[in-house]
Amino acid sequence: MSWSQRIEQALAARRAADGWRQRIRVEHNNVRELTVAGQRYRHFSSNDYLGLSQHPAVIAAWQQGAAEAGAGAGASGHVTGFSRYHAQLEEQLADWLGYRRALLFISGFAANQAVIHLLAEKSDRIVADKLAHASLLDAASHSPATLRRFAHNQPASLAKLLATPVEGNTLVVTEGVFSMDGDSAPLAQLAAETQRANGWLLVDDAHGIGVTGEQGRGSCWQQQVKPELLIVTFGKGFGVSGAALLCDDATADYVEQFARHLIYSTAMPPAQCFALLAALQQIQQGDELRAQLHANIARFRAGAADLPWQLMPSASAIQPLVVGENSAALALSQRLKAAGCWVSAIRPPTVPPGTARLRITLTAAHGFDDIDRLLEALYDAAHQ
Repeated sequence: MSWSQRIEQALAARRAADGWRQRIRVEHNNVRELTVAGQRYRHFSSNDYLGLSQHPAVIAAWQQGAAEAGAGAGASGHVTGFSRYHAQLEEQLADWLGYRRALLFISGFAANQAVIHLLAEKSDRIVADKLAHASLLDAASHSPATLRRFAHNQPASLAKLLATPVEGNTLVVTEGVFSMDGDSAPLAQLAAETQRANGWLLVDDAHGIGVTGEQGRGSCWQQQVKPELLIVTFGKGFGVSGAALLCDDATADYVEQFARHLIYSTAMPPAQCFALLAALQQIQQGDELRAQLHANIARFRAGAADLPWQLMPSASAIQPLVVGENSAALALSQRLKAAGCWVSAIRPPTVPPGTARLRITLTAAHGFDDIDRLLEALYDAAHQ
């Protein structure tokens, strides 16, 4: 089969399964509201949980950074792209989260790929939560290590897999807050099982950092766990983009010397570091923002209790409403758009077959009137 035939066949299959993905050209996005094709919607598909992408201090910091340091880094951090602003951000992140070192990456995907590709060798094994993010599973499956997957958030399942001896090292991989179900990993129990097997624990806390724990320090801090490898990303609670690996000195040196994703990527713009430092300050002082977010979550869950679809048991900003079939999830998403609410339908392969859903995300930028409007639209759609 030629490449052209293979491409056409794959595209036809995706369309037939109601799984076609399409990028939307957004004209305006202020976290609370979204404008598409001249139509304004209340926005419930943003990962900017604290609304910091629109915070005046964060915006002003990026502008100041661009004025002082230019629009781009101009090189890899291993050439001339690592500035004093990058160093300051790494130092503050490490101090805030209680680690010796932090290393900046251009994205969470790149950070996960870099760490797993670098550490995993043929004699090693990776034991990952079955619902871990695609960036983690992709890196694990393409590494020379043996990949095993434990039942979602089940320490007993992990313990059973770890009971089998392995010649090399063991890396246990999970998320802090899961991106599609919105539930939290039992990190203390997973850490205990990992330690019993003399393994290392990697936690991707993309959806917990900034939102949970004291000063928004995240899921690990909240559960009093310090994994050997902590990945935090800046596109959610921080409202910007990028990521960091938190680890000890030796591991950081090893990553600096050998991680191709770090060595051969242009460093993030120094101006972005300015914005991230401002966002970090807002997060550290953000108890009021987190209180508003959790109040919004509570209001939505109370109001959604009688909906006919399955509301996943999530205490996070991610509130998945499982519809089932792809076509049904798409239809419900369209009904909500007609009512002025933007909620994206999430379908396989991002979620398991038969669990297509609306991934409703709430933010501190929402007011109770926004939550109530969404609930009204959902109940109207249910009656239709």
